[in-house]
Amino acid sequence: MNVWLWGATALLVGIVPCGWIALRASRVDALVGVEVAGTVTTLALVLMSEGFHRASYMGVPLALAFLSVVGSLVVARFLGRHL
Repeated sequence: MNVWLWGATALLVGIVPCGWIALRASRVDALVGVEVAGTVTTLALVLMSEGFHRASYMGVPLALAFLSVVGSLVVARFLGRHL
């Protein structure tokens, strides 16, 4: 294991509080938890692609970065009346 994979492991541990917030908090706080979890997951995947020395693995975090932002906006749109 190198420093990139250690960093990815530390970031993945940080997803646990985001999941807890997403499950137990109000809708607004849950939406923020999901957005933060998407960002942390994207960063962890970037670190994993560097850790494995595979440039081809970089496409997944790029797609996830775009889709997590769009998905959060769609959820906010549908929950707009209830937020």
